[in-house]
Amino acid sequence: MNYVVAVLPDIIQVEAAYSALAENGLSDNQIDILGSGYKSADEYKLVDSNQQAKKGVKGSFYWLILFGFLAGYIFNYLTGIEILATVGTLGNHVIGGLLGAIAGALGAYFVSEGIGLTKGIGDALPYRNRLNEGKYLIVVKGTEELIHQATRVLRQFEPENIQGYIEPTSA
Repeated sequence: MNYVVAVLPDIIQVEAAYSALAENGLSDNQIDILGSGYKSADEYKLVDSNQQAKKGVKGSFYWLILFGFLAGYIFNYLTGIEILATVGTLGNHVIGGLLGAIAGALGAYFVSEGIGLTKGIGDALPYRNRLNEGKYLIVVKGTEELIHQATRVLRQFEPENIQGYIEPTSA
């Protein structure tokens, strides 16, 4: 499926663009409007990168804690560092493991925050920001030919941004 997304500054522009697209033969199920009074980003399933990052950290969190514990335990075993003299050798290895598990948890947290800030999911965050500013998105989906036709129509309205996307097909 192909998409084109245009950012328009106000409701008058977006409704005029919608009408022009409809006059050019596009049906209601091929055009979506996002913004105040229309679909929200969540209703359209416009991905929130912070939410995706939290899902990612949840999956890696437990593995990193386990790996951190094992690494801390093995490190203490190999180096023989005495953390607390009163707990004995095995107790020191376990404390080393617990410190490693804490390091793994912190690593998972900070890596997930970095992924949320840098990776994101395509242009979802800029589009969400524009919606938060009170602007409107008009999204047209269809064949490549239909997207070219819609792009020509949308350019007449001088959108702030217009971007085409191709949804990857699973092989």
